[in-house]
This record gives sequence, C-alpha cells and structure tokens, in this order.
Amino acid sequence: MPPYPAEVSTTLPPTLGDRIRTGVEGLAPGYFALVMASGILSVGMQLQGHRALSLALLAVCGAAFVLLLALTSWRFVSYRAATTDDFLDPRRGFGFFTFVAGTNVLGVRLGLEGHYTMTAVLFALAGTAWLVLGYVVPWTAVLGPQPRPVVALANGTWFIWTVATQSVATVAATLEPQVQTGRAALALVAVVAWSVGVFLYAVTGVVVTLRLMLYDFGPEDLNPPYWVAMGALAITVLAGARIVEMADAPMVAVTRSLIAGLAVVAWAFASWLIPPLVAAGWWRHVVRKIPLRYDATWWSIIFPLGMYAAAGIYLGRADHLPLVHRIAAVELWVAFAAAVAVFVAMVVHVDRTVRRRPPDGAVG
Repeated sequence: MPPYPAEVSTTLPPTLGDRIRTGVEGLAPGYFALVMASGILSVGMQLQGHRALSLALLAVCGAAFVLLLALTSWRFVSYRAATTDDFLDPRRGFGFFTFVAGTNVLGVRLGLEGHYTMTAVLFALAGTAWLVLGYVVPWTAVLGPQPRPVVALANGTWFIWTVATQSVATVAATLEPQVQTGRAALALVAVVAWSVGVFLYAVTGVVVTLRLMLYDFGPEDLNPPYWVAMGALAITVLAGARIVEMADAPMVAVTRSLIAGLAVVAWAFASWLIPPLVAAGWWRHVVRKIPLRYDATWWSIIFPLGMYAAAGIYLGRADHLPLVHRIAAVELWVAFAAAVAVFVAMVVHVDRTVRRRPPDGAVG
C-alpha cells in the first residue's frame, strides 16, 4: 500500500460567490460617495449645456444608487456584526451619511429633468435617514464605548455630516418653487437645515483641527476624505445659492441677504482650501511615497471637486458673479477628468478582486 501523503491540502479556491459575499461584508459605508460624485457632475454638465454627457453621468448615478442600495441592504441583513462595527468606529461611522447626500444629489438631478415627484420621494427617504442617522451615528461613533479621547480618531469623514445636512437644504430649496402647497414648510426646512449645516461645519472643523494639532499625524492618516472639508463648504454654497433663488416665503425673506453673503464667504474659503489639499496629496504620495492604490474613499475627492464646480455655477448665476461662474466652468472639466480616472481604477479593482478566479494552486 503506498504511503499516505504527510499533508494533503483540502482547501479549495474561493468561488465567485465567496468573493462577492466577502466584498459585501467589507463594503465601505461611504461608498455612496460614488453616487454623490457622478450625480453632481451630471448636474454641472447639465447646467453648462452638455446634455449627452450629463445624461450618461445620470445613468451612472442611478445605476450606482440602485446597486449600492441593494448591496447595503444585503450587508445590513446578513452581516450585522460588520455593520455594527462600522457604526461604532469614529473613523468610519460618519460614512453612512453618504447615503443621505447621494440620495439627495440624485433627487436634485432628477428635478432638473422635471421629475419632481421622484425628487420628493427621494427627499422623503433621505430626510428620514438624515434624522435617524443624525442622532444614531454621533451616539454610537462618538458617545459609545470607544477609547477616550475620541477626538484622536476624528478624520475628514466627519464633514460628511455637514454635506448630508446641506443636501437636505438643497433639495428643499429645489422643491419649494415647484409646489403649490407646503411652500412655507419647505422654506423653513431649507433655511433650518442650511443653518444647522453651517454650525456642524464649524464644530467639525474645530474637532478635526484639534486632532491634527494634538496627536501624531503622518502621511498614512492624510487620506482622501479630508477633501470633504472643501466639499462641505461647496455644498453650503450650493444650498445657499438655491435658497437665494427660492420664491418669497417668510423664512427666506428675512435670511436671503445673510445667506447670500455667507455663501460667497464659504466659496472663498473653499477656494483657499484647494491648494493645501493638493499639496497634502503631493506630500503623501510623492514625498512620503505612499502607494497610489484604488480605494472607495477616492470618491471623496471627486465629489468635492464636482460640487465646487456646480456650486460656483449656481452662485455665479444667483449672485451675478461672472468670474465665479467662469472658474467653476473650467474646474468642472478637471473634476470630470479625475472622475474618469477613478472610475477606471474602480473597474480594474473590482475585476481583480471579485470577478477573476485566482490562478491554479492559489488559495484565498
């Protein structure tokens, strides 16, 4: 009888289904930034008259929204432990607000097509999620059983709370001129959400600045979500410009001048932030040689770039600032080029990690 082999490997390579399930379990809560980025670029292209390109981006936005909603629901039902871990992690928990912002950005874009009923439905969904997450995430990620001080774990994703809040203001301002009843309520929601968003930006800015000043901070910590600090200002500009354009309502009448002025201030500060953010990326990847690999957080750069363009276009029109409009029109193409590069990197990444089978003899 031939000797039995000393060691026989019975481990089989993971199947396609195994790799998909692994991908769903590890799905980043901030992946709806893809919806945010493609949606706002579609808005910008539509405003500039690039109809075909805008519709193509709208198709990407809609498809990404449906797919990510399905995958996130699957993850929530089947991988509750992984989802709970994200809610309890101050570095990842605020990423759930990308669902609110992505849903509202899609709603705004559909509103440009005249589909205001769908915009209202998405607004109701996102508004409910915003109210729930606005209390749940700070409680679980900040006030939960995390090691103290929590400020040591703060990062750029915290600004997504501001982005989500300002997206609520933007959609409310988009719907207000289109309805016959409930106009005063929508005006109230728009102004209140915009005001809360400004306050949240200030608080988050202080917390993140304290994290940078008081704790060790290396190039590995300077990840793409820090661009959301600029994107949060940009959507504050966009929401403010939309409020300025709203039909007269008591809440709007008493705040229009204030909001218009603060929107210009926010645009100026967002513009000022772009050079240091670019320099930080150079320091991270060129000077300190951190590898430039695809990650879901790269969409956290594309959205701020696209939002800066769309906000500048709206602000230039609402406040009659042609120079702001021209800057935004040029920057829109920069954002689009960056989005194409990140989209290609994402497709290659998904192909390598999910679709392709490992070579013969490889395990896991």
